[in-house]
Amino acid sequence: MSTTEPAATPEPRPAPRSPGPVDGPEGATASPRRLARQRRRRALARFWRDYRANRAGLFGLAGLALFVLVALAAPWLVQPADLSVTRAPGLPYQPPSLDYPLGTDNFGRSVLDLVIWGSRVSLLVGFLATLVSVTLGALIGIIAGHFGGATGTVLMRVTDWFLVLPTLVLAIALATVLSRSVFTIILAIGVTAWPTTARLVRAQTLAVEARPYIERARALGGGHLHIMMRHVLPNVMPLVLAQTTLLVASSIIMESTLAFLGLGDPTTVSWGGVLQDARNAGAVSSGVWWYLLPPGLAIALVALSFTLCGRALEGVLNPRLRDRS
Repeated sequence: MSTTEPAATPEPRPAPRSPGPVDGPEGATASPRRLARQRRRRALARFWRDYRANRAGLFGLAGLALFVLVALAAPWLVQPADLSVTRAPGLPYQPPSLDYPLGTDNFGRSVLDLVIWGSRVSLLVGFLATLVSVTLGALIGIIAGHFGGATGTVLMRVTDWFLVLPTLVLAIALATVLSRSVFTIILAIGVTAWPTTARLVRAQTLAVEARPYIERARALGGGHLHIMMRHVLPNVMPLVLAQTTLLVASSIIMESTLAFLGLGDPTTVSWGGVLQDARNAGAVSSGVWWYLLPPGLAIALVALSFTLCGRALEGVLNPRLRDRS
C-alpha cells in the first residue's frame, strides 16, 4: 500500500524592498545630510575648476592672500615702539638701504613698517565697510523686489536719492559730523556705497520671483520670510558675492581718500594716513619719493587684486559670461 507524501509548502517570498535613499559604496544607506555634503563638495570642485581657468583671477587671489597674510603677521613683523614719533630708531628722510628697505619718514620711522602696519587698518575698514554696505543693499533690494507696490517704490526712490549724491562728498560730510575714528570711517563708507548693490539685487529678485516654483511655494502656504530666505536669497548670493569683492576695493580707496584729507583717526596708521603725513611733511616738494610711492602702490595693488577676483567670480557665477568666454 503506497503512502502519499504531503505536498511541500512554498517558502514565503521576501517582501519587496521599499525605495529609500541611495546606498553608499559600502552598502550603507546614505543620509540626506551626507548627500547634501557630497553635492556641496562637487559644486565647490566645479567652482574651483572654473575659477582657476581664469589666470587674472588666480593672480588677484595670490595678491589678496599675500596682503592678508602680511596684515595678520604685522604684530610679529613690526614692534609698536618702532612706530612712535618720539622713539623712532632711524634718522629722518633716509633713502632706501639694507637697514631700511623703503627708507624712513620725517620722524625716522621705517616706511616698510608703516606700510605693513597700515595694511591692518586699511583691510579692516575695507572688509567691514563692505559688509555694512552689502548687507544694507541686499536687504533693501530683496524687500523692494519681493513686496513691490508702495513699499518697493519708496525704497527705490530712497535708493535713487542716495545714488545721485556724490558718494565721496556724502562720506566726507558724515566723517566731519561724527567723531574721528575707524568706526566713523566704516559707517561713512558703508551707508553711502549700498545703492548699487540694492539696484542689482532688486533686479535679480524680480527675475527669481517670476519663476514657477515661487508660485508653487506660495500655493503651499510659504510666507514672505520663507520665500525671501529659502528661495530668493540663495539665488541672489552669487551676485552679492561678486559685488562684495568689487566693493572692497572701492572701500579701501575711499578710506585712503578720507584719511588723506585728514578725516581719519590720527592715532592709527593706515595707507591713506601715511600719504597724508607725507603731504604735510612736504615729501612731494622735497623729492622724497620713497615716502609716497610704497603706500600708494600698496593701495593700487590691493584694489587691483580685489577687482581681478571680482571679475573672475562674476565670470564663474554668471552663466552668460562663462559661456561667452
